[in-house]
Amino acid sequence: MQTQSELEHLRLDGRSSACRQLNTFCSSGFPVFYDEMVQTPLPRMDSNLFYFHLRYPARSTMYAGRVEKPDRRVLFAVVVKTLYNAFVHPLAKIPGPRLYAASNLPYLAGLLSGRWPYILRDLHDKYGPVVRFTPNDVSFITPTGWQTIYGHKRHGQLSFQKDMRLYRSALTNADNILLADDANHSRHRRLLAHAFSEKALRGQEWVLNHYLTLLIQQLAKRSDEDQVVNMVQWYNFTTFDIIGDLAFGEPFGCLEAGVYHPWVATIFDGFRLAVFNQAIKRLPIAAPILRRFIPQDLVKNQMDHLQLSFSKAQKRLETGNTEREDFMSYILRFNDEKGMTPDEIGENANILILAGSETTATLLSGTTFWLLKNPRVYQTLVREIRTMFAKEEDITSISVTNAKYLLAVLNEGLRIYPPSPGGLGRIAPSGGAIVDGYEITEGTVVSVPHWASYHSKHNFTLPEEFIPERWMDDLRFTQDVREVVQPFQFGPRNCLGKNLAYVEMRLILARMLWNFDLELMPNSGRWNEQKILSFWDKGPLDVKLRRVNRAL
Repeated sequence: MQTQSELEHLRLDGRSSACRQLNTFCSSGFPVFYDEMVQTPLPRMDSNLFYFHLRYPARSTMYAGRVEKPDRRVLFAVVVKTLYNAFVHPLAKIPGPRLYAASNLPYLAGLLSGRWPYILRDLHDKYGPVVRFTPNDVSFITPTGWQTIYGHKRHGQLSFQKDMRLYRSALTNADNILLADDANHSRHRRLLAHAFSEKALRGQEWVLNHYLTLLIQQLAKRSDEDQVVNMVQWYNFTTFDIIGDLAFGEPFGCLEAGVYHPWVATIFDGFRLAVFNQAIKRLPIAAPILRRFIPQDLVKNQMDHLQLSFSKAQKRLETGNTEREDFMSYILRFNDEKGMTPDEIGENANILILAGSETTATLLSGTTFWLLKNPRVYQTLVREIRTMFAKEEDITSISVTNAKYLLAVLNEGLRIYPPSPGGLGRIAPSGGAIVDGYEITEGTVVSVPHWASYHSKHNFTLPEEFIPERWMDDLRFTQDVREVVQPFQFGPRNCLGKNLAYVEMRLILARMLWNFDLELMPNSGRWNEQKILSFWDKGPLDVKLRRVNRAL
């Protein structure tokens, strides 16, 4: 046991390794009001004293129910920091509630509750297009926000780097297209772009049609048996089988079996885990508590998923087949000395699976729900599809582009139910920046949130209503700020798979409505009332299908 003098030395010696560790600890998470990006550590005396309480709880008044004079200085520092964040901080002039400006806690409470995008929309409705929602986070719901934060930069301009708290660490030391810095991102994107070119899409259409035919066959069988089907599942089965074939050269077998492949099921665990990881990164002092709420099988399943992505990618690469029209064939053809390493290919394969499957299925699920809740829109789209295409074989990636109302329906689906509801944070560069007329200090995390932007009364007329005509130059919606809708992100890091996603969405929805009449079951009437944990926490979307009788 240390003597009183040794303890006193520990308390006062700010140069000791323990105290240096504590200063780092305090600046990364204690107190909860600490602004992580503006490095203003607590006074050394208070930091050392707090370390003393943690390390020697038996001798600490903090745990004995008595608060003596030294402890008041810790509390005083908390109060000072809280008031500083709310009233003196460089971002204090930006609109927003003082409570949110003072502390990370209100935001984290909303995040963990699954209600944050709804809360943020309400804050924007009250405070306007620019809102400060933590001591160091600012939200924008404007086209200018997209352009300034995410857009291409002129020579000499500094870009806003990603807030890495939103992303997991790479499984290996290898980069991937999400985690890479600007220079390496260009390298990854250059190589992957070949797999998403117009030529590649034409070569991949047979893969899409193969699985769409299987989807229709499976649903027709269940329709004949008068079964109710969960369309969330069936859309996921379809998109996962398609992306599995395109990324790895083999499907997951979801459509054949009518159930999720065990590996696919782990992906949804990863979405839930992401919320806890973000909270832990923002509030490290609460990590021991937050980790208690994370089921250990979630962590294990996530690691199993990543490792299987690597093994499947490696297996496909080892075939050396460059003739088959899938993603890996383009990587094999164009991977030169400036290309990607095997580990980088594995990392990117995992991202392709995530980005190319669940997001498309989510959009189709949401659009199907809103169609069935709006009979006028549903009947208008059905009439367009069944009039335009005499035979199912006539529905191709080229011909379906002529279905203008279908495109408007999908665009409205992306607005009202965006697959990625939140915003992707970026960090203001050295020297800061001006965004929408506000001075943003360097290190501030800024973002444009999808759902809040798309449902704001500042941007749309009747924002809560599903009206595809707003995308067809209907005069009622001339004041809509349609440029704010960027579901595939914006700028040099926008989604490579946008064209593939539109082809998939058009073909799947067109063939579904050509073959079946759809009826929403009463138990799914409020399906859209969901929590948002990184992505939508979707329940079953129960629908009854009836084959179209063309003999009439």
